[in-house]
Amino acid sequence: MNITYWSDYACPYCYIGETYLKKAIHNLGMDNEILVDMKAFELDPGASKEYTGPTVDRFAKKYGLSLQGARKRIDGISQMGRDAGLDFRYAETRYTNTFDAHRLTRLARQSGDRDLTDRLSERLYRAYFSEGLELSSHDVLLRIAAEEGMDREKVQRLLDSDQFAMDVRLDEREAERCGVHCVPYFVLNGRLAIPGAMPVESMEEAIREALEDDHQTPKEGMTCGPDGCRIADHRA
Repeated sequence: MNITYWSDYACPYCYIGETYLKKAIHNLGMDNEILVDMKAFELDPGASKEYTGPTVDRFAKKYGLSLQGARKRIDGISQMGRDAGLDFRYAETRYTNTFDAHRLTRLARQSGDRDLTDRLSERLYRAYFSEGLELSSHDVLLRIAAEEGMDREKVQRLLDSDQFAMDVRLDEREAERCGVHCVPYFVLNGRLAIPGAMPVESMEEAIREALEDDHQTPKEGMTCGPDGCRIADHRA
C-alpha cells in the first residue's frame, strides 16, 4: 500500500498528522507493508530566508489578534502536539523559508534509502518545532544532514546550487492540479483522500477503507494553508 502526503516543515498540523499516521500504521502492524512518500508544499513560498521576529507577533498580525490572544492560540496548538507525544514548542519557532529543506529531503529520497528519508523528515520537523532552528539556514541543514549520515560534500553541493528546485516546484504544481490548497493532505493508494490531520483511530479506519477499496472520504481534519491554519471549520 502507498500513502502520499503533501506537507510543509513549518506546518504544525503536518507534524502532528504525520505522527498520527505513523502511529496508525504501527498499531495496524503494517510498518513493513505501507510506503509513505512526502511531497513538498510550501505554506509561504515567499517567506524570508532571514528570521523576522517571534511567532506570537506573526500570529497576532496575521490573524488580527492581541498578543494575549495569539499566545493562547499558539499554546493550544502546542498542547495538541504534546498530546501527540511530541516536544512541541510552537511559540519558540523561528519562521523562515523552507524551500531548501524540501530540496534536502529530495536528495535523501534520491538515495533510495527510505529509512534515511523518514529520519531526515522527522529530524527537520523536530528542528523547527522542538529546537527553534531556522530551516533556511544552510549551516543548520548541513549539520542535520550530517547527523543523519548524509554525505556532507553532496549536501553542500546541493545547498550551493539549485539542485532539485524543479522537483519541489513540480510537487507544488501537482498539488495545485489536484486541488490541494491546505496541508497535510494524504492520499491512500491513489484513491482515498484525507484532507487534514486526523486522530490515530480515524487514520486506522481510513487505511482499512483504502485496503478494502472503499471510496468514502473521511471527515476533514486539521490543516494549514497560505491563509492560515484551521481545525476543521475553525481557524487555529
